[in-house]
Amino acid sequence: MEVVVSLAELSAMARNRTGVRGKAETPDNKTALVFLAPWILGAFGLMIGPIAASLILSFTNYNLLRSASFVGFTNYLTMLTDPRLHKSLVVTSLYVVVGVPLQLAAALGLAILLNRGLRGVTLYRAAFYLPSLLGSSVAIAVLWRMIFGSAGLFNAILGLLGIQSTTSWIGDPRTSLFTLILLHVWTFGSPMVIFLAGLRQIPAEYYEAAATDGATRWRQFRSITIPLLTPIIFFNLVLAVINSFSAFTQAYIISGGSGAPADSTLFYTLYLYQQGFGAFRMGYASALAWLLILIIGAATGLLFWTSKYWVHYED
Repeated sequence: MEVVVSLAELSAMARNRTGVRGKAETPDNKTALVFLAPWILGAFGLMIGPIAASLILSFTNYNLLRSASFVGFTNYLTMLTDPRLHKSLVVTSLYVVVGVPLQLAAALGLAILLNRGLRGVTLYRAAFYLPSLLGSSVAIAVLWRMIFGSAGLFNAILGLLGIQSTTSWIGDPRTSLFTLILLHVWTFGSPMVIFLAGLRQIPAEYYEAAATDGATRWRQFRSITIPLLTPIIFFNLVLAVINSFSAFTQAYIISGGSGAPADSTLFYTLYLYQQGFGAFRMGYASALAWLLILIIGAATGLLFWTSKYWVHYED
């Protein structure tokens, strides 16, 4: 029997089928939203909300004891004539410019040594990674102050080498910052592990071909290792710069929260803490926090902009 279906009936059947399928395939996101609700509430309540509040407070005069009064850009203009702020910027910049390259160089050097197939490489890797877990702790900062004190371990080692010294390397404005830089370099474990993972991804055939052509180890390092590691170097560099700008614990413990001696260890974050929780100038501290965000953003943006000239990605 021949069945004749009109064009109108075909259109109606197509519409019904599309409607049923569309309804059936529409995902139900209610369950997902229920599970995401704690994170969303936490993000707004603990991150986005306080960030927005700090931006508003940066335009006010607020000391926790009375209601905030709007002062416009006064806090930001005060920064232009704040000598201790300028000192903290110099100290922090020196800490970043000197400490970050030294830390990454130490991490890369040890990663290359561990990549040569040493016995017990897992034990060495764990031992070298341990300082990065403890470097920002209060206990290590206290230990560092004892090591570089006038009667500390460092002077004792110098005495064994025939160099008599009673200098408090922590208490001398000429050397105090460099002891903190040394502490920063000592926490090379995290970038070292990342470098080691990157080295394991470089094919051995590249080195074999270069050795066949007579390339020395230094030439292999410059022409193979470094170019292929530039994405890893860039990743570690960005993280190290951000972490260095936000360093706080070491300077606070070693200087007793004052930035002593002579503000030589006055990190930017330490000065921000002094203004907010020492002088109770929460409005000014909020403005300082936003300036720090701009500085870190500018430094990170500069690294991303320059990366196109020296970071090489495989096709």
